[in-house]
Amino acid sequence: MTVTTIDLDQAVLDTAKDLTGARTNRDVVNRALQTLIAVRRQPEAVDRLLSRDITDGQTQAPVVHYAAPGIPADDA
Repeated sequence: MTVTTIDLDQAVLDTAKDLTGARTNRDVVNRALQTLIAVRRQPEAVDRLLSRDITDGQTQAPVVHYAAPGIPADDA
C-alpha cells in the first residue's frame, strides 16, 4: 500500500461517500480508482467479445423466466 497525500474537495468526497456507502476517505478513493480502471477497460473487453466467432449452436440456449416474490410471472 502506498501512502499519498492529496487535496480533495470535501463536498465531492462527501457526495461520493454517500453514493458508494464508503466509510473512509481511503475507501472512497480506492473505489473511484477501481471504477476509473474498469470504465477505461470496457471498450477493450467489448472489442474482444465482438471479435469472437459465435456459432448458432452457442446462441440457442433455452430461455428461463423467473418471477420475483410477490410479482406475477411473465408467461412470455
